[in-house]
Amino acid sequence: MQNEKNIIPADGLVGLKNNFVSDLISGFMVALLALPLSLGIAAASDFPNPLFGVLTAIIGGLIVSLFMGSKLAIKGPAAGLIVIVAGSVSAFGGGETGWKLTLGAIVVAAIFQILFGLFKLGKLSDFFPLSAIRGMLAAIGLIIISKQLHVLCGVNPVFAPGTILDGLDVGSKPMVMPLDLLAALPSTFNQLISDSAAVSSLIVGLVSLLIVFGWPMLKFSALKKIPMPLVVLVVAIPLGMFLGLSHENKDLVKVGNFWSLLGFHVSFDGFRQTSVFIQYVILFAVIGSLESLLSAKAIDMLDPYKRKANFNRDLISVGAGNALAGVLGGLPMISEVARSSANVNNGGKTRWANFFHGLFLLVFVALLSGVIEMIPKAALAALLIGVGFRLAHPKEFAHTLKIGRDQFAVFLFTIFFTLYQDLLLGIASGIILEIMVHLINGASLKSLFSPSIKVSEDGSNVLVKVSGTPVFTNFIGLKKRLENLPKGKQIGLDFSSTNLIDHTVMEGVHHFGLEYAESGGSVHVTGLDAHSPYSEHSFAARKKSKLG
Repeated sequence: MQNEKNIIPADGLVGLKNNFVSDLISGFMVALLALPLSLGIAAASDFPNPLFGVLTAIIGGLIVSLFMGSKLAIKGPAAGLIVIVAGSVSAFGGGETGWKLTLGAIVVAAIFQILFGLFKLGKLSDFFPLSAIRGMLAAIGLIIISKQLHVLCGVNPVFAPGTILDGLDVGSKPMVMPLDLLAALPSTFNQLISDSAAVSSLIVGLVSLLIVFGWPMLKFSALKKIPMPLVVLVVAIPLGMFLGLSHENKDLVKVGNFWSLLGFHVSFDGFRQTSVFIQYVILFAVIGSLESLLSAKAIDMLDPYKRKANFNRDLISVGAGNALAGVLGGLPMISEVARSSANVNNGGKTRWANFFHGLFLLVFVALLSGVIEMIPKAALAALLIGVGFRLAHPKEFAHTLKIGRDQFAVFLFTIFFTLYQDLLLGIASGIILEIMVHLINGASLKSLFSPSIKVSEDGSNVLVKVSGTPVFTNFIGLKKRLENLPKGKQIGLDFSSTNLIDHTVMEGVHHFGLEYAESGGSVHVTGLDAHSPYSEHSFAARKKSKLG
């Protein structure tokens, strides 16, 4: 008799019937996690009402779940897009006008995401060097932290143009960047001396931070099953009431009636600001798609049934969801890793867990708006600081340095230029530096885009001989050839004729080997003995030595 754990859950209505209880429970638990995070992300993105973040999660659950390409992904607003959304609102003039014009950019970008999927560009994430992606995410984490530190102290760090704080012109740029925000912290701390409400807000924020960082350290597995954001709210709400936090002092979340928010809010007048509009359409389309694809890949690795997402279909579904969310006033969505991971851990088995997550969120905002308005803003800031810290964790720096100094340089370059200017320049600088490193190490410009791949079969054995310079710029072609190989074979992957192999290819080949093994086959990498690795890390880039 087949083991139940090996039986892949059915999809569609049959899957709903067979897994109703487990998906319902998981959806409820994920909704408890998603509610405060969605509220916080919308507030940090400078949208006029935090409920617009929850609206996106509701759309991602009730609608996108029905045709998405990933079975266990939870769709919703992501902290990783806060920087782009807030930057867009500011660049378009801020306030309600900036929000509506940002919605227009989100809708147009969503159309491009749908086209990415239709033209089967779901492998888009394979083009970017991994260290540049990690640097981009770390920079986003630093930006989130630098802004939310002010909110934690009861101060909204949205400054009008020309605003001067302690001699610093913090409003001189379209969006206040981390260095500006960090430099403005002394002014924020000065307010604490004379503002008792700010002190109360800080106390709530610090207690919330203690829970954010302390809860994962608990040794009691039963307690860990309780969503940490829910614990933050359970503690922060009564503490805020005790300390006298109020709507008058703008210490608490203000949402109003959810149904009154529904309507068509989008404006396409941003077309008139051509350069700004194009910039943010590109950012929403490319960075949003990249984050969603990377998250979908991570979720595949968590799936106990080893199901693989259809990345092209997932891009189409996310694009459709973003188009609807943008028209109605919501944030852009992606496949969100933390919530999807919670879905797996809570026993979610099919797409219906995402559906139920959206349904419960709708019930929460429809019936519990009074409770939501008791949430201190400092508590949401603490949750986002926790998210930012995970993105920019010191371990990310140490891990990248361990891979090699070349990758650490790409990582730092991406962070620096993202903080200095924006995400587009940041990711572009990482790509350019990686290419320069390859050229310095002897690669020709032509070889960066055209590796030679020859495949020969002998019964159950398949030999894949790679020549030239397999690096991130041509990895999509190599990966496509590998994925088209027949399943269940013994594959020999020979790199003896290559001159240079970069980190992205080394790690990509490793993951391909793990996935291929699930089909009953195996992958054996040969021909690396003549190459000198840049570090002792198994995924380090390596160059063919002169002796070889």
